[in-house]
Amino acid sequence: MSTLENRVPPPLVATLIGALMWGVSSQLPRLDVSLGLRLTATLAVLLLGITICLAGVWSFHQARTTVNPLQPERASALVDGGIYQYTRNPMYLGFAIILGAWSISLASPVALLGVVGFVLYMNRFQIAPEERALGTLFGEDFARYKLQVRRWV
Repeated sequence: MSTLENRVPPPLVATLIGALMWGVSSQLPRLDVSLGLRLTATLAVLLLGITICLAGVWSFHQARTTVNPLQPERASALVDGGIYQYTRNPMYLGFAIILGAWSISLASPVALLGVVGFVLYMNRFQIAPEERALGTLFGEDFARYKLQVRRWV
């Protein structure tokens, strides 16, 4: 399974899981929630997820380092400012929140399992290899950062 490490772009992982969430939820009963409430909640959660993602991208842009998650060894700076003071993985957190918005839109509690699956996949196949690479690149600075800031929230 290590062949999956840093191979699939996280936006693609989120898209595939979102499609799976839709497929599963379309076969199961949905919650009886008014369309207005569902849309309001979906939009609020979606905007939160997008904002968190973009804050992560902006911090990388300001640090002038790569945003490419498939090549963490090319990082030229350890980004620990901005939103990275609160979460080590804001872009992935944002994707998870966006998937949460999708599950609200689908009105399917079972679809929330897709969010769990995304987090588990990212921890194993994306974040763990990234952390190894960053540990090699930034040594003690990254070790301290890991102790100060949580992986997700």
